[in-house]
Amino acid sequence: MSPAKPSKTVSRSGRFAEGPAKEVQVFSESVSFDQRLWKHDIIGSIAHARMLRAIGILSKVECAAIVSGLEEIGEDIQQGRFEWSQELEDVHMNIEAALTKKVSVGAKLHTARSRNDQVALDMRMWVRDELVDLIGELRALQSSLLHMGQKYQKVLIPGYTHLQRAQPVFMAHHLLAYVEMLERDKQRFRDAFDRVNVCPLGSGALAGSTLKLNREMVARELGFVDVEDQPQVTRNSMDAVSDRDYMVECCASAALCAIHLSRMAEDLILWSSAEFAFIQISDAYTTGSSLMPQKKNPDMAELTRGKSGRVVGNLMALLTMLKGLPMTYNRDMQEDKQPLFDTMDTLRASLRIMAGMIRHTEVDAELCERASSDPALLATDLADWLVEQGVPFREAHHLVGAVVGLAESKGCAINQLKVSELKKIDVRFNRTSLEVFDPVRAMSRRCMTGSPGVKEVRKQLNFWKKQLK
Repeated sequence: MSPAKPSKTVSRSGRFAEGPAKEVQVFSESVSFDQRLWKHDIIGSIAHARMLRAIGILSKVECAAIVSGLEEIGEDIQQGRFEWSQELEDVHMNIEAALTKKVSVGAKLHTARSRNDQVALDMRMWVRDELVDLIGELRALQSSLLHMGQKYQKVLIPGYTHLQRAQPVFMAHHLLAYVEMLERDKQRFRDAFDRVNVCPLGSGALAGSTLKLNREMVARELGFVDVEDQPQVTRNSMDAVSDRDYMVECCASAALCAIHLSRMAEDLILWSSAEFAFIQISDAYTTGSSLMPQKKNPDMAELTRGKSGRVVGNLMALLTMLKGLPMTYNRDMQEDKQPLFDTMDTLRASLRIMAGMIRHTEVDAELCERASSDPALLATDLADWLVEQGVPFREAHHLVGAVVGLAESKGCAINQLKVSELKKIDVRFNRTSLEVFDPVRAMSRRCMTGSPGVKEVRKQLNFWKKQLK
Protein backbone atom coordinates (compact mmCIF):
# COMPACT_ATOMS: atom_id res chain seq x y z
CA MET A 1 0.00 0.00 0.00
CA SER A 2 1.52 3.33 -1.05
CA PRO A 3 1.75 6.11 1.54
CA ALA A 4 -0.70 8.98 1.45
CA LYS A 5 0.30 11.97 -0.65
CA PRO A 6 2.69 14.14 1.36
CA SER A 7 2.12 17.87 1.86
CA LYS A 8 4.45 20.72 2.63
CA THR A 9 4.27 22.77 5.82
CA VAL A 10 6.13 25.90 6.86
CA SER A 11 7.69 23.96 9.73
CA ARG A 12 9.72 21.93 7.23
CA SER A 13 13.20 23.21 6.51
CA GLY A 14 15.12 22.96 3.26
CA ARG A 15 16.53 19.71 4.58
CA PHE A 16 13.38 17.85 3.47
CA ALA A 17 12.64 17.03 -0.15
CA GLU A 18 8.95 16.51 0.52
CA GLY A 19 6.37 17.20 3.19
CA PRO A 20 5.04 14.75 5.76
CA ALA A 21 2.53 12.06 4.89
CA LYS A 22 -1.08 12.92 5.63
CA GLU A 23 -1.32 10.37 8.43
CA VAL A 24 1.82 11.87 9.99
CA GLN A 25 0.15 15.28 10.02
CA VAL A 26 -2.93 13.90 11.72
CA PHE A 27 -0.90 11.92 14.25
CA SER A 28 1.49 14.72 15.17
CA GLU A 29 -0.67 17.87 15.07
CA SER A 30 -1.33 19.68 18.35
CA VAL A 31 -3.19 22.76 17.13
CA SER A 32 -6.50 21.10 17.95
CA PHE A 33 -5.70 21.52 21.64
CA ASP A 34 -2.80 23.99 21.93
CA GLN A 35 -4.64 26.76 20.08
CA ARG A 36 -5.87 27.86 23.50
CA LEU A 37 -2.36 29.25 23.99
CA TRP A 38 -2.88 31.83 21.23
CA LYS A 39 -3.07 34.85 23.51
CA HIS A 40 0.12 33.95 25.35
CA ASP A 41 1.86 33.13 22.07
CA ILE A 42 1.03 36.56 20.68
CA ILE A 43 2.01 38.40 23.87
CA GLY A 44 5.30 36.50 23.98
CA SER A 45 5.96 37.20 20.29
CA ILE A 46 5.34 40.91 20.73
CA ALA A 47 7.81 41.03 23.63
CA HIS A 48 10.35 39.11 21.53
CA ALA A 49 9.89 41.52 18.61
CA ARG A 50 10.44 44.54 20.83
CA MET A 51 13.58 42.96 22.21
CA LEU A 52 14.86 42.28 18.66
CA ARG A 53 14.19 45.95 17.91
CA ALA A 54 16.15 46.98 21.04
CA ILE A 55 19.23 44.99 19.98
CA GLY A 56 19.08 46.19 16.37
CA ILE A 57 17.79 43.10 14.56
CA LEU A 58 14.53 44.81 13.65
CA SER A 59 14.08 48.40 12.59
CA LYS A 60 11.48 50.59 14.25
CA VAL A 61 9.20 50.25 11.21
CA GLU A 62 9.64 46.47 11.04
CA CYS A 63 8.91 46.05 14.73
CA ALA A 64 5.80 48.23 14.50
CA ALA A 65 4.55 46.21 11.50
CA ILE A 66 5.07 42.90 13.31
CA VAL A 67 3.39 44.09 16.49
CA SER A 68 0.46 45.51 14.52
CA GLY A 69 0.14 42.27 12.53
CA LEU A 70 0.17 40.16 15.69
CA GLU A 71 -2.47 42.35 17.31
CA GLU A 72 -4.68 42.01 14.22
CA ILE A 73 -4.29 38.22 14.32
CA GLY A 74 -5.22 38.28 17.99
CA GLU A 75 -8.36 40.24 17.18
CA ASP A 76 -9.25 37.76 14.42
CA ILE A 77 -8.85 34.83 16.82
CA GLN A 78 -10.85 36.61 19.50
CA GLN A 79 -13.70 37.24 17.09
CA GLY A 80 -13.64 33.69 15.68
CA ARG A 81 -12.45 34.76 12.22
CA PHE A 82 -9.12 32.92 12.29
CA GLU A 83 -8.86 29.65 10.40
CA TRP A 84 -6.67 27.10 12.15
CA SER A 85 -4.75 24.73 9.89
CA GLN A 86 -3.86 21.20 10.91
CA GLU A 87 -1.10 21.19 8.29
CA LEU A 88 0.70 23.91 10.27
CA GLU A 89 0.89 21.56 13.25
CA ASP A 90 0.57 23.90 16.22
CA VAL A 91 -0.51 27.28 17.50
CA HIS A 92 2.96 28.78 16.95
CA MET A 93 3.23 27.91 13.28
CA ASN A 94 -0.37 28.93 12.59
CA ILE A 95 0.21 32.39 14.00
CA GLU A 96 3.63 32.78 12.38
CA ALA A 97 2.28 31.74 8.97
CA ALA A 98 -0.62 34.19 9.29
CA LEU A 99 1.80 36.95 10.32
CA THR A 100 4.18 36.29 7.42
CA LYS A 101 1.25 36.33 5.02
CA LYS A 102 0.03 39.61 6.48
CA VAL A 103 3.45 41.24 6.98
CA SER A 104 6.40 40.01 4.90
CA VAL A 105 8.90 41.14 7.51
CA GLY A 106 7.19 38.72 9.90
CA ALA A 107 9.69 36.11 8.74
CA LYS A 108 12.25 37.89 10.96
CA LEU A 109 10.26 37.28 14.12
CA HIS A 110 11.60 33.78 14.69
CA THR A 111 15.18 35.07 14.87
CA ALA A 112 17.02 33.51 17.84
CA ARG A 113 13.89 31.64 18.87
CA SER A 114 12.96 27.96 18.72
CA ARG A 115 9.56 26.42 19.16
CA ASN A 116 11.22 24.66 22.11
CA ASP A 117 11.65 27.82 24.15
CA GLN A 118 8.56 29.41 22.59
CA VAL A 119 6.24 26.69 23.86
CA ALA A 120 8.02 26.68 27.22
CA LEU A 121 7.30 30.40 27.47
CA ASP A 122 3.66 30.09 26.42
CA MET A 123 3.01 27.29 28.86
CA ARG A 124 4.56 29.13 31.77
CA MET A 125 2.45 32.21 31.05
CA TRP A 126 -0.67 30.07 30.69
CA VAL A 127 0.00 28.23 33.94
CA ARG A 128 0.60 31.52 35.77
CA ASP A 129 -2.86 32.73 34.75
CA GLU A 130 -4.43 29.41 35.71
CA LEU A 131 -2.86 29.48 39.15
CA VAL A 132 -4.27 32.95 39.81
CA ASP A 133 -7.72 31.76 38.72
CA LEU A 134 -7.50 28.59 40.81
CA ILE A 135 -6.53 30.51 43.93
CA GLY A 136 -9.59 32.71 43.36
CA GLU A 137 -11.85 29.66 43.02
CA LEU A 138 -10.40 28.13 46.18
CA ARG A 139 -11.07 31.34 48.04
CA ALA A 140 -14.68 31.36 46.82
CA LEU A 141 -15.21 27.79 48.06
CA GLN A 142 -13.68 28.67 51.42
CA SER A 143 -16.10 31.60 51.64
CA SER A 144 -19.04 29.28 50.94
CA LEU A 145 -17.93 26.91 53.69
CA LEU A 146 -17.43 29.83 56.06
CA HIS A 147 -20.88 31.23 55.25
CA MET A 148 -22.48 27.85 55.98
CA GLY A 149 -20.48 27.52 59.20
CA GLN A 150 -21.55 30.95 60.41
CA LYS A 151 -25.18 30.26 59.58
CA TYR A 152 -25.20 26.98 61.51
CA GLN A 153 -22.50 27.62 64.10
CA LYS A 154 -24.69 26.43 67.00
CA VAL A 155 -25.63 23.14 65.36
CA LEU A 156 -24.01 20.04 66.86
CA ILE A 157 -23.42 16.89 64.84
CA PRO A 158 -21.64 13.64 65.62
CA GLY A 159 -18.00 13.59 64.59
CA TYR A 160 -16.98 10.27 63.04
CA THR A 161 -14.03 7.92 62.99
CA HIS A 162 -14.28 4.72 60.93
CA LEU A 163 -17.68 6.15 59.90
CA GLN A 164 -18.88 5.37 63.44
CA ARG A 165 -20.18 8.07 65.75
CA ALA A 166 -17.31 9.23 67.92
CA GLN A 167 -17.64 12.61 69.67
CA PRO A 168 -19.86 15.67 69.23
CA VAL A 169 -18.59 18.62 67.20
CA PHE A 170 -20.18 21.74 65.86
CA MET A 171 -20.97 21.53 62.17
CA ALA A 172 -19.01 24.76 61.76
CA HIS A 173 -15.93 22.99 63.12
CA HIS A 174 -16.37 20.19 60.60
CA LEU A 175 -16.73 22.68 57.73
CA LEU A 176 -13.72 24.69 58.88
CA ALA A 177 -11.63 21.52 58.59
CA TYR A 178 -12.12 21.80 54.83
CA VAL A 179 -11.34 25.51 54.91
CA GLU A 180 -7.98 24.54 56.44
CA MET A 181 -7.37 21.92 53.74
CA LEU A 182 -8.18 24.39 50.98
CA GLU A 183 -5.86 26.96 52.54
CA ARG A 184 -3.00 24.49 52.23
CA ASP A 185 -4.00 23.97 48.59
CA LYS A 186 -3.81 27.73 48.04
CA GLN A 187 -0.37 27.81 49.66
CA ARG A 188 0.87 25.02 47.39
CA PHE A 189 -0.37 26.85 44.29
CA ARG A 190 1.23 30.09 45.49
CA ASP A 191 4.51 28.27 46.06
CA ALA A 192 4.27 26.73 42.59
CA PHE A 193 3.73 30.18 41.10
CA ASP A 194 7.25 31.24 42.14
CA ARG A 195 8.81 28.33 40.26
CA VAL A 196 6.58 28.85 37.22
CA ASN A 197 7.37 32.54 37.06
CA VAL A 198 10.76 32.20 35.34
CA CYS A 199 11.26 33.18 31.70
CA PRO A 200 12.82 30.53 29.40
CA LEU A 201 12.80 32.58 26.17
CA GLY A 202 16.28 33.02 24.75
CA SER A 203 17.27 29.41 25.36
CA GLY A 204 16.72 28.56 21.69
CA ALA A 205 16.44 24.91 20.79
CA LEU A 206 18.80 24.01 23.65
CA ALA A 207 21.97 26.11 23.33
CA GLY A 208 20.83 29.72 23.28
CA SER A 209 21.95 32.07 20.51
CA THR A 210 25.08 33.83 19.30
CA LEU A 211 23.05 37.04 19.02
CA LYS A 212 23.19 39.42 21.99
CA LEU A 213 19.65 38.90 23.20
CA ASN A 214 18.30 40.90 26.12
CA ARG A 215 16.51 38.17 27.99
CA GLU A 216 15.94 40.33 31.04
CA MET A 217 14.06 42.87 28.94
CA VAL A 218 11.67 40.17 27.70
CA ALA A 219 11.24 38.76 31.19
CA ARG A 220 10.38 42.15 32.61
CA GLU A 221 7.91 42.96 29.84
CA LEU A 222 6.13 39.63 30.35
CA GLY A 223 5.92 39.98 34.12
CA PHE A 224 8.55 37.39 35.01
CA VAL A 225 9.78 39.37 38.00
CA ASP A 226 10.25 38.57 41.68
CA VAL A 227 8.86 40.40 44.69
CA GLU A 228 11.64 42.98 44.35
CA ASP A 229 10.71 43.56 40.70
CA GLN A 230 13.86 41.84 39.43
CA PRO A 231 13.59 39.87 36.16
CA GLN A 232 13.66 36.10 36.55
CA VAL A 233 15.22 34.11 33.70
CA THR A 234 16.24 30.48 33.48
CA ARG A 235 19.94 29.87 34.16
CA ASN A 236 20.50 26.79 31.99
CA SER A 237 19.30 26.64 28.39
CA MET A 238 19.08 22.85 28.32
CA ASP A 239 17.02 22.70 31.47
CA ALA A 240 14.84 25.59 30.27
CA VAL A 241 13.52 23.75 27.21
CA SER A 242 13.20 20.35 28.87
CA ASP A 243 11.83 21.40 32.25
CA ARG A 244 8.28 20.27 32.93
CA ASP A 245 8.66 20.16 36.71
CA TYR A 246 6.34 23.10 37.14
CA MET A 247 3.59 21.25 35.27
CA VAL A 248 4.04 18.16 37.42
CA GLU A 249 4.08 20.28 40.55
CA CYS A 250 0.86 22.03 39.57
CA CYS A 251 -0.80 18.74 38.65
CA ALA A 252 0.34 17.19 41.94
CA SER A 253 -1.08 20.11 43.90
CA ALA A 254 -4.25 19.90 41.83
CA ALA A 255 -4.53 16.16 42.49
CA LEU A 256 -4.33 16.70 46.24
CA CYS A 257 -6.87 19.50 45.99
CA ALA A 258 -9.17 17.21 44.00
CA ILE A 259 -8.84 14.58 46.72
CA HIS A 260 -9.90 17.20 49.28
CA LEU A 261 -12.93 18.00 47.14
CA SER A 262 -13.71 14.30 46.81
CA ARG A 263 -13.68 13.85 50.58
CA MET A 264 -15.86 16.91 51.02
CA ALA A 265 -18.25 15.55 48.40
CA GLU A 266 -18.41 12.24 50.23
CA ASP A 267 -19.48 13.99 53.43
CA LEU A 268 -22.19 15.89 51.58
CA ILE A 269 -23.40 12.70 49.91
CA LEU A 270 -23.64 10.91 53.25
CA TRP A 271 -25.25 13.86 55.03
CA SER A 272 -27.89 14.19 52.31
CA SER A 273 -28.89 10.50 52.48
CA ALA A 274 -32.07 9.42 54.30
CA GLU A 275 -29.90 7.55 56.81
CA PHE A 276 -28.22 10.80 57.91
CA ALA A 277 -30.59 13.53 56.63
CA PHE A 278 -28.42 16.28 58.12
CA ILE A 279 -28.70 18.46 55.01
CA GLN A 280 -30.91 19.23 52.05
CA ILE A 281 -29.11 20.17 48.84
CA SER A 282 -31.01 22.58 46.60
CA ASP A 283 -32.94 21.07 43.68
CA ALA A 284 -30.72 23.18 41.39
CA TYR A 285 -27.71 21.05 42.36
CA THR A 286 -29.35 17.63 42.35
CA THR A 287 -30.93 15.36 39.73
CA GLY A 288 -33.75 12.84 39.57
CA SER A 289 -33.99 9.25 38.47
CA SER A 290 -35.10 8.15 35.01
CA LEU A 291 -37.17 5.40 36.68
CA MET A 292 -37.85 6.27 40.32
CA PRO A 293 -39.82 9.53 40.65
CA GLN A 294 -39.06 9.97 44.35
CA LYS A 295 -35.30 10.15 43.93
CA LYS A 296 -33.21 13.28 44.56
CA ASN A 297 -29.62 12.40 43.81
CA PRO A 298 -26.53 14.41 44.85
CA ASP A 299 -25.03 14.03 41.37
CA MET A 300 -22.91 17.19 41.47
CA ALA A 301 -21.14 15.94 44.57
CA GLU A 302 -20.77 12.50 43.01
CA LEU A 303 -19.35 13.94 39.80
CA THR A 304 -16.86 15.99 41.82
CA ARG A 305 -15.85 12.83 43.64
CA GLY A 306 -15.50 10.99 40.33
CA LYS A 307 -13.56 13.70 38.55
CA SER A 308 -10.83 13.51 41.18
CA GLY A 309 -9.81 10.26 39.49
CA ARG A 310 -9.21 12.11 36.21
CA VAL A 311 -7.01 14.65 37.93
CA VAL A 312 -4.94 11.97 39.66
CA GLY A 313 -4.70 10.08 36.35
CA ASN A 314 -3.42 13.17 34.56
CA LEU A 315 -0.62 13.48 37.10
CA MET A 316 0.35 9.86 36.49
CA ALA A 317 0.29 10.44 32.71
CA LEU A 318 2.69 13.37 33.01
CA LEU A 319 5.09 11.55 35.30
CA THR A 320 5.10 8.47 33.08
CA MET A 321 5.67 10.54 29.95
CA LEU A 322 8.70 12.26 31.50
CA LYS A 323 10.36 9.42 33.35
CA GLY A 324 12.59 8.05 30.57
CA LEU A 325 13.34 11.15 28.50
CA PRO A 326 16.94 12.12 27.77
CA MET A 327 18.00 15.76 27.59
CA THR A 328 16.70 18.00 26.15
CA TYR A 329 13.46 18.50 24.21
CA ASN A 330 11.73 15.40 22.87
CA ARG A 331 8.48 15.30 20.91
CA ASP A 332 6.99 13.20 23.70
CA MET A 333 6.65 16.49 25.54
CA GLN A 334 3.84 17.51 23.23
CA GLU A 335 1.80 15.10 25.35
CA ASP A 336 2.20 17.35 28.38
CA LYS A 337 -0.54 19.79 27.41
CA GLN A 338 -3.72 17.75 27.34
CA PRO A 339 -3.29 16.30 30.87
CA LEU A 340 -2.40 19.74 32.20
CA PHE A 341 -5.25 21.51 30.39
CA ASP A 342 -7.74 18.88 31.51
CA THR A 343 -6.50 19.03 35.10
CA MET A 344 -6.93 22.78 35.37
CA ASP A 345 -10.30 22.77 33.61
CA THR A 346 -11.61 19.91 35.74
CA LEU A 347 -10.38 21.30 39.03
CA ARG A 348 -11.69 24.79 38.35
CA ALA A 349 -15.12 23.44 37.38
CA SER A 350 -15.22 21.22 40.47
CA LEU A 351 -14.31 24.08 42.79
CA ARG A 352 -16.97 26.28 41.25
CA ILE A 353 -19.75 23.68 41.43
CA MET A 354 -18.92 22.81 45.05
CA ALA A 355 -18.95 26.48 46.07
CA GLY A 356 -22.36 26.97 44.46
CA MET A 357 -23.80 23.77 45.90
CA ILE A 358 -22.70 24.56 49.45
CA ARG A 359 -24.20 28.04 49.18
CA HIS A 360 -27.51 26.36 48.31
CA THR A 361 -27.53 23.70 51.02
CA GLU A 362 -29.71 23.82 54.14
CA VAL A 363 -29.05 22.05 57.45
CA ASP A 364 -31.76 20.24 59.40
CA ALA A 365 -30.77 21.43 62.87
CA GLU A 366 -33.36 19.26 64.64
CA LEU A 367 -32.12 16.02 63.10
CA CYS A 368 -28.51 16.99 63.74
CA GLU A 369 -29.33 17.68 67.40
CA ARG A 370 -31.07 14.34 67.70
CA ALA A 371 -28.05 12.52 66.26
CA SER A 372 -25.55 14.38 68.43
CA SER A 373 -27.54 13.94 71.66
CA ASP A 374 -26.47 10.30 72.07
CA PRO A 375 -24.73 10.22 75.49
CA ALA A 376 -22.31 7.59 74.19
CA LEU A 377 -20.61 10.37 72.23
CA LEU A 378 -19.40 11.77 75.57
CA ALA A 379 -17.95 8.51 76.89
CA THR A 380 -14.45 9.94 76.52
CA ASP A 381 -15.51 12.90 78.66
CA LEU A 382 -16.36 10.43 81.41
CA ALA A 383 -12.87 8.94 81.10
CA ASP A 384 -11.43 12.46 81.33
CA TRP A 385 -13.50 13.02 84.48
CA LEU A 386 -11.89 9.94 86.04
CA VAL A 387 -8.45 11.24 85.05
CA GLU A 388 -9.26 14.44 86.95
CA GLN A 389 -9.94 12.24 89.99
CA GLY A 390 -6.40 10.84 89.69
CA VAL A 391 -7.18 7.68 87.71
CA PRO A 392 -4.55 6.74 85.08
CA PHE A 393 -6.06 7.15 81.62
CA ARG A 394 -5.62 3.52 80.58
CA GLU A 395 -7.50 2.42 83.69
CA ALA A 396 -10.14 5.12 83.12
CA HIS A 397 -10.57 3.94 79.54
CA HIS A 398 -11.14 0.38 80.77
CA LEU A 399 -13.64 1.48 83.42
CA VAL A 400 -15.70 3.54 81.00
CA GLY A 401 -15.68 0.62 78.59
CA ALA A 402 -17.27 -1.42 81.35
CA VAL A 403 -19.86 1.34 81.86
CA VAL A 404 -20.71 1.26 78.16
CA GLY A 405 -21.00 -2.53 78.26
CA LEU A 406 -23.34 -2.33 81.26
CA ALA A 407 -25.57 0.22 79.54
CA GLU A 408 -25.76 -1.94 76.43
CA SER A 409 -26.66 -5.01 78.46
CA LYS A 410 -29.44 -3.09 80.20
CA GLY A 411 -30.66 -1.57 76.94
CA CYS A 412 -30.36 2.01 78.18
CA ALA A 413 -28.21 5.09 77.56
CA ILE A 414 -25.08 5.61 79.64
CA ASN A 415 -26.50 8.63 81.41
CA GLN A 416 -29.55 6.60 82.46
CA LEU A 417 -27.47 4.31 84.66
CA LYS A 418 -27.84 4.80 88.41
CA VAL A 419 -24.93 6.04 90.50
CA SER A 420 -25.17 2.84 92.53
CA GLU A 421 -24.65 0.84 89.33
CA LEU A 422 -21.65 2.95 88.40
CA LYS A 423 -20.15 2.43 91.85
CA LYS A 424 -20.25 -1.33 91.36
CA ILE A 425 -17.81 -0.78 88.50
CA ASP A 426 -15.65 1.66 90.49
CA VAL A 427 -16.30 3.37 93.82
CA ARG A 428 -14.83 6.64 92.53
CA PHE A 429 -17.90 7.25 90.38
CA ASN A 430 -20.38 9.64 92.00
CA ARG A 431 -23.31 11.88 91.13
CA THR A 432 -21.12 14.59 89.53
CA SER A 433 -19.67 12.05 87.11
CA LEU A 434 -23.01 12.04 85.25
CA GLU A 435 -22.77 15.80 84.65
CA VAL A 436 -20.32 15.18 81.82
CA PHE A 437 -23.26 14.07 79.65
CA ASP A 438 -24.62 17.59 79.40
CA PRO A 439 -23.69 18.58 75.80
CA VAL A 440 -23.65 22.32 76.57
CA ARG A 441 -21.21 21.78 79.42
CA ALA A 442 -19.18 19.36 77.32
CA MET A 443 -18.72 21.82 74.46
CA SER A 444 -17.90 24.73 76.78
CA ARG A 445 -15.06 22.69 78.29
CA ARG A 446 -13.38 22.22 74.91
CA CYS A 447 -11.45 25.47 74.93
CA MET A 448 -7.98 24.59 73.62
CA THR A 449 -6.78 26.09 70.35
CA GLY A 450 -8.10 23.98 67.50
CA SER A 451 -10.81 22.29 69.58
CA PRO A 452 -14.52 22.20 68.66
CA GLY A 453 -15.62 24.18 71.72
CA VAL A 454 -18.05 27.08 71.62
CA LYS A 455 -15.54 29.89 72.10
CA GLU A 456 -12.87 28.33 69.91
CA VAL A 457 -15.24 27.71 66.99
CA ARG A 458 -16.45 31.31 67.23
CA LYS A 459 -12.84 32.45 67.32
CA GLN A 460 -11.98 30.43 64.22
CA LEU A 461 -15.04 31.68 62.34
CA ASN A 462 -13.99 35.25 63.08
CA PHE A 463 -10.42 34.47 62.04
CA TRP A 464 -11.49 33.13 58.64
CA LYS A 465 -13.96 35.94 58.15
CA LYS A 466 -11.02 38.38 58.33
CA GLN A 467 -8.77 36.17 56.22
CA LEU A 468 -11.30 35.82 53.41
CA LYS A 469 -12.38 39.46 53.19
